[in-house]
Amino acid sequence: MLLFDWRRIVIYTHRWLGIAGCVLFVAWFVSGIVMMYAGMPRLSPAERDAHRPALDFSTARRSPAEAANEIGVSPQRVRVGMRGARPVYRFFAGGGWTTVFADDGSALLEVSRDEAIAEVRRFGPGHDSSLRYDAYLTEPDQWTFGSVRMMPLHRIALGDPADTYFYVSDQTGEPVMKTTRRDRRWAYAGAVTHWLYFTPFRRQAGLWTQSIIWASIAGSVMCLSGLVWGIWRLSPSGRFRLKRVQSHSPYAGWMAWHHYAGLVFGLTTFTWIFSGLLSMSPWDWHPPTSPSRQQAEAVAGGPLRLDELTTDGVRAAIAALASHAPKELDLVQLLGESYFAAQKAVVPAIAPQAGARPELDRSHVLAAAHAAMPGVAVEEARWIDEYDAYYYDRAGELALPVLRVRFADPQRTWLYLDAKRGAIARKEERLTRVNRWLYHGFHSLDFPFLYYRRPLWDIVVIVLSVGGIVSSVTTIAPAWRRLRRHWQRLVRTP
Repeated sequence: MLLFDWRRIVIYTHRWLGIAGCVLFVAWFVSGIVMMYAGMPRLSPAERDAHRPALDFSTARRSPAEAANEIGVSPQRVRVGMRGARPVYRFFAGGGWTTVFADDGSALLEVSRDEAIAEVRRFGPGHDSSLRYDAYLTEPDQWTFGSVRMMPLHRIALGDPADTYFYVSDQTGEPVMKTTRRDRRWAYAGAVTHWLYFTPFRRQAGLWTQSIIWASIAGSVMCLSGLVWGIWRLSPSGRFRLKRVQSHSPYAGWMAWHHYAGLVFGLTTFTWIFSGLLSMSPWDWHPPTSPSRQQAEAVAGGPLRLDELTTDGVRAAIAALASHAPKELDLVQLLGESYFAAQKAVVPAIAPQAGARPELDRSHVLAAAHAAMPGVAVEEARWIDEYDAYYYDRAGELALPVLRVRFADPQRTWLYLDAKRGAIARKEERLTRVNRWLYHGFHSLDFPFLYYRRPLWDIVVIVLSVGGIVSSVTTIAPAWRRLRRHWQRLVRTP
């Protein structure tokens, strides 16, 4: 008798991990198909911008520096906009936002229920009679985990046939999220189920993260053990006989389907589960794709400088950008020089009379890239007007053009710098590029030769997903029968 029988280890590992995870695997595959066409609810930047009031700084009396000093903050980001009919500065500092009125320097301490409803009224004209205040949220609900920095939130029901809800930030006084009945239903069927993003579970961030990681590890082991066993038990010569019929598999019924489906789709199922594990960045095995604080400050030329900005300068910048009808301005800084950036143009903040331009000076952007990696040789610096294999977005919301600079450091760093914001839009290193292919490549099949070729991409992903569903569904009935038999033996045992 063998002391170590690898076959028993493989089959029992696959069997019991499969019994434990078969329903979860079905849910992951089905919800993955839904996510191809429906994600989490959101209030798009375009919709938010379309309903913002036009910029009017005629009544402003406080400069950005004066407004920041009034509340005692040194902001990392400044947005210039409106709060109803009043001009405001929105400062990001210390992980949260603070809104200060530019006319009298007072801070927005809270948003009343009536003010929150008034903000939403601009998004739903004609629903005045049906608008109602729904809740004041100090903790995220199902749809606002991505808006934690904007909390507390007012949840307002529009009262329309689509059952629309808006969420208004108590910090900035503006809507930051929108959901409809249809969005919520598809999100539950897709993203919520796929990510196990159920509110009570998601609030336990550490438990949720570790659960996803270890469920993915168990799923990967289950797939690999199944592949090994499936190949071992396959007979190309058809040596098995089932009901006097020659067979390549020793299994019949559901298990035969499972055997063949696993052989065909088991490898892609493994790559999906393994890449899902990598989506959680387990054990910090690769660096982030965001720049370090030192790199961001080097590109900006230090902390934001507000002292030279005046209310007249802000008004002049708005006038210089008038042809673009901006609803909000971002204060950006490149190598110590300040600019106001609108959606389609930038203007110098200190001398806006110089006029608006579509992007920042390209030589300054290149100099900023060198400042981010001092003393490191540049292998290539290239302006790109189309997405590449690492900086890409099917929805087209990532900024273009960008400067891509490849450095000759040991990490083989690539920096992508936004031509309108002057900031590092993305950082890639050797390990993040490996992760891009192992995670995004295998999980979304976003390989350049396939990703932008629809409906070919849709067909490939759906066919592979259906194969995974078949592999998983065919185990449910046998798993139930096996569990029932074990339970019956257990209760019969004296």
